[in-house]
Amino acid sequence: MRRFLNYHRDLIALTAVLLVVLLVMLLLNPERFLTPNNLRSMAFQLPEIGILTLAMMIAMLHGGINLAVVGTANLTAIIAALAIHAMAPKMGGEWLAVALGLGAGFAASLLVGLLSGILVGFVGVSSILTTLGTMTLVNGVCIVITGGSTISRLPESVLFVGNGVFFGIPVPLIIFLLCGAGLSLVLSRTVFGFHLYMLGTNSEATRYAGINNARTLLGVYLLSSFFASIAGIIMMARFNSAKADYGQSYLLVTVLAAVLGGTSASGGYGKVIGVMFAVVMLQMLASGLNLLGVDPFFAIAMWGAILLLVMTLSHFVRRRV
Repeated sequence: MRRFLNYHRDLIALTAVLLVVLLVMLLLNPERFLTPNNLRSMAFQLPEIGILTLAMMIAMLHGGINLAVVGTANLTAIIAALAIHAMAPKMGGEWLAVALGLGAGFAASLLVGLLSGILVGFVGVSSILTTLGTMTLVNGVCIVITGGSTISRLPESVLFVGNGVFFGIPVPLIIFLLCGAGLSLVLSRTVFGFHLYMLGTNSEATRYAGINNARTLLGVYLLSSFFASIAGIIMMARFNSAKADYGQSYLLVTVLAAVLGGTSASGGYGKVIGVMFAVVMLQMLASGLNLLGVDPFFAIAMWGAILLLVMTLSHFVRRRV
């Protein structure tokens, strides 16, 4: 029992805070918080931030960061939207145009991940400088190719990804859960996942153990960009548009959610389930405060307070066990 509590202390602390947040929101707004409409709204809103947080978590596991996740998401959406508009009139049906457009968007995001991975893994540039550069590059490219305008009027088959329902469950939520399950399997059941955790724990030891650190880092940023591109497609589908500056406020939220979920900023430790719990908690808090008519900027202060509370509870649990 003691070993179990010690191993899951961060998740226990986060679960306790999640229950407290739920109780407080219920007490403050019992008539509207747990209504079907509000729950449905939260289920549609949290996946895009949740998948971006998974992308951020992957980079943090090696002790780095990926500041380009939001920019990569927007680049994916813009390339996909432009490709769909360009090819739809020439194709026999919209499905082929959509498939090719999404493929182009994913390819663009992987190029960003490839660039970041090469610079961090093979050249040796720090992740914060590399991804700051790629973020600036990607944002600039997005503005240049769109002229700062919005690309809209997407096919119904695309909109279903962001607004559809499958057996009563929002499609974006299903994608988020599948992404979480898939990443959990990759991190816990594959050689790449083992190498990533070891790299975050001690990069020198992994090098002397024969692990190819550069190749692992390349995989990290390719995978991080891939998850960011999925979030970009969901954002494009939910808003029925793509633009260079969508989701700019999401970047700090992804870092906060990853840390709240127990991901170590220095690398080597983090669990997907913890990150998913953290995303749900932040979404509940934001939704509850919005229903109460609280200033949105106050939510930022609340997120900081929750971070301190989780860290305190985690430390208390650690000392008790």
